[in-house]
Amino acid sequence: MSELAVVLVTAPDLDTAARIARTLVEERLAACGNLLPQVRSIYRWQGQVHDESEVLMVLKTRREGVEALRERVVALHPYECPEVVALAADEVHPPYLAWVLGEVPVR
Repeated sequence: MSELAVVLVTAPDLDTAARIARTLVEERLAACGNLLPQVRSIYRWQGQVHDESEVLMVLKTRREGVEALRERVVALHPYECPEVVALAADEVHPPYLAWVLGEVPVR
């Protein structure tokens, strides 16, 4: 199993997503973050169904760094209950994995 985790986080708008992703990269909690604007999210929250436009962040980090990244996302995020979903990446191009591991130090 790879040492890489891909973490999905949604944000209410592009500015918020960029601010969070930039902070995570600057603090070396993520090697990079891709922002996918205009994601349509349909979900139930507090008894009501919502249909909202959001931005999806795709963050890459060490598997062992996911908890620290999650804690920081929660601290930075405007949502009461932000989405933070970590997926293990079983197959990763070795040079890309080496780059991610070099950018996110062991904590």
